[in-house]
Amino acid sequence: MFKLHAKAHLPTLFGDFEIYVFDDDGDPSEHAVLVKGDVYNADSVPVRIHSECLTGDVFGSKRCDCREQLVKSLEMLSSMERGILIYLRQEGRGIGLKNKIKAYSLQENGFDTVEANLALGLPVDSRDYTFAINVLHYFGISRIKLMSNNPLKFQFLQENGIDVIERIPLITDPRPEDKFYLETKRNRMGHQL
Repeated sequence: MFKLHAKAHLPTLFGDFEIYVFDDDGDPSEHAVLVKGDVYNADSVPVRIHSECLTGDVFGSKRCDCREQLVKSLEMLSSMERGILIYLRQEGRGIGLKNKIKAYSLQENGFDTVEANLALGLPVDSRDYTFAINVLHYFGISRIKLMSNNPLKFQFLQENGIDVIERIPLITDPRPEDKFYLETKRNRMGHQL
């Protein structure tokens, strides 16, 4: 059963949000949902579904653009009347921190991010967005503007009854450390960069 566990006011460096946590019998992870404004039964709500990246989000790793996308999303949402950021605890596109660091090691030896996961016997992307669907249903939202470059998120939401009426791109400036990573996301995973 999916139900609200707790919510509280969360002032951030980017603005004021409400933070929600939910109980979901099918998912033991503790995901976070930040909400700006009144989103209940709202139409065309801007939504960012962000998967956890400890190395980028917290430590500021230059190997990826995760932190930049998170910051850009929070900045954009704080300037809007309403919106939602769903922070999913799905480290390393769902492979977990330990395997992500193993994949980093392979990348240091010439593998791209796709090849590294496959060499470890892992899926390229095993994330699941069912929790995000449940959040949107909880708030009575069926039409959104998706803040993402990832076509798989768009497809998953559409296939599960969420009408994505617009894609809001989150483009970051490449650095020498993440240029190959971004090219791999574009060329091998179809990200719209």
